Amino acid sequence: MDTIDFAILDALKHNARASASEISKQVSLSVPAVAERIRKLERAGIIAGYTVRIDREKAGQALLAFLLVRIGGSENVKAFRKEIVRHACVLECHHVTGAYDYLLKVAAEDVKALERFISGTLKGVKGVLDTNTMISLHTLKEEINS
Repeated sequence: MDTIDFAILDALKHNARASASEISKQVSLSVPAVAERIRKLERAGIIAGYTVRIDREKAGQALLAFLLVRIGGSENVKAFRKEIVRHACVLECHHVTGAYDYLLKVAAEDVKALERFISGTLKGVKGVLDTNTMISLHTLKEEINS
């Protein structure tokens, strides 16, 4: 990958629907050259897919929270992983180091919906010992990748 590939990725990151013609103007390459670079990035798996960025507030999920989760016993990890990814409100799930085992990024309609997820769902998953919740007051930057 070179600087032009990174510039193409940056253009697609900001507008996944940008045409090769639009991108060619930004990176000073011909349209066929840009199209070929995009195909190569896709074939190499660097571009794993195209997505839509959703305005959570307008979609009725204005509350964003980060939940640290501690799992008891390695025998419960597989079940936790299988269960947690089933929930649409869980935007991300990361296996992390430190005092907790997982970090979840969760979107909810409001505090009551978040409480229902934590108390009614998450804490009911076998092996979940402890959680620590942080509510985001404002998002300054949020990107897929650069």
